[in-house]
Amino acid sequence: MELAGLFPNLLTVNIMVDRLCKAKQLEEAHRIFESASQRGCNPDSVTYRSLMDGLGKKGKIDEAYRLFEKMLDAGNDANPGVYTSLIRNFFMHGRKEDGHKIFKEMIRRGCHPDLTLINTYMDCVFKAGEVERGRAIFEDTKSYGFLPDVRSYFILIHGLTKAGQARETSNIFQAMTQQGYALDARAYNVVVDGLCKSGKVDKAYEVLEEMKLKHVSPTVAAYGSIVDGLAKIDRLDDAYMLFEEAKSKGIELNVILYNSLIDGFGKVGRIDEAYLILEEMMKKGLTPNVYTWNCLMDALMKAEEINEALICFQSMKEMKCPPNTYTYIILINGLCRVQKYNKAFVFWQDMQKQGLTPNVVTYTTMISGLAKVGNITDACSLFERFKTNGGVPDSASLNPLIEGMSNANRPTEAYHIFEEARLRGCRVNETTCISLLDALNKFECLEQAAVVGAVLSEIAKSQHASRSL
Repeated sequence: MELAGLFPNLLTVNIMVDRLCKAKQLEEAHRIFESASQRGCNPDSVTYRSLMDGLGKKGKIDEAYRLFEKMLDAGNDANPGVYTSLIRNFFMHGRKEDGHKIFKEMIRRGCHPDLTLINTYMDCVFKAGEVERGRAIFEDTKSYGFLPDVRSYFILIHGLTKAGQARETSNIFQAMTQQGYALDARAYNVVVDGLCKSGKVDKAYEVLEEMKLKHVSPTVAAYGSIVDGLAKIDRLDDAYMLFEEAKSKGIELNVILYNSLIDGFGKVGRIDEAYLILEEMMKKGLTPNVYTWNCLMDALMKAEEINEALICFQSMKEMKCPPNTYTYIILINGLCRVQKYNKAFVFWQDMQKQGLTPNVVTYTTMISGLAKVGNITDACSLFERFKTNGGVPDSASLNPLIEGMSNANRPTEAYHIFEEARLRGCRVNETTCISLLDALNKFECLEQAAVVGAVLSEIAKSQHASRSL
């Protein structure tokens, strides 16, 4: 067109710039933008918005803002669409304060927001974790001359649910239905999920039935939320019936839904049924993920079916499913529960090789276990690493360590830990004190033995006083 001496009009320029930006061909879009200006076809706010949106999505936020300023200098008014693009892109790239400034600047310049901008701003604010601010934006919608629409309610319910405030979703849903809003499947999914997360599973089931009556086909997400909610309150038979209903309707079930049942059956000790669900899932061509295996191993460990749990761990690795921190925590805690401390320590070492970080309970369990079987060197090493990593020792880790050192004829080190326990305000129990006192007397550490003896006397007095009551 340009070679023939022709140049497109503004409408064509806007279409070309928009398409090129969406195709991420920013350099070509910018060339047309500059060429239009030079030929007297001055870009308008639509042209600027397309280019700003393209720059923002590529992470070039500051360039997008400079283009915004250039647009204002050229005498173009910024419309709500331009401000929507800037706000969304600032938030998307973690610059929420700049996003808030843009909204305030829009108000200061006298640009009235539209409902699309309000909804976008509210969604960004919720996703940034500013729950109360998000709620306030929803409440302010009417002050800008709009009634919240389905998307407004969807954003509010979704934001509150994600923030752990799902209990409010029931009232919000009632407000929506009273105002006559017709919900689509996506909006229903969010409502159902919110109700289940707030423990209102029966209400969620009613909403599911309402969907059917209004000829809105329930999705796997709606079924999944209710199955998970029922499983979490041990209503496994109801959960399984709903699972079968979803299958009968031809809904393509996913790993998440199968996991809910495996976890639920496992937690109440119905391990055979959990295995059957796993088998069915795999026959459907679905691959178990790390959460699937963790649920199953946790159930097996709690049932003290150690060998079965270890077979699961091996199967998991053979299926190229990498274990995570919780996998190792389940195995270590389970093995320590049946006093297989040395085996647990093998998994601990493997966990370290994988670069995974244990939690406080696992540190304490492992330190205690190693001390009980006399592996004091490794127990002490873990104890020091625990403290270096910011861990705060408590009675559960300190007592076994003192006792283990005492039994290993290391009374001086045991006494140092004893003193540390007292400084931290941790309770040293009677059995630990007796073990330490015996070791100190054996090695003639008489001064330290006197201190421990005094603590032991105080424990005896306290026990006598409580019995007298």
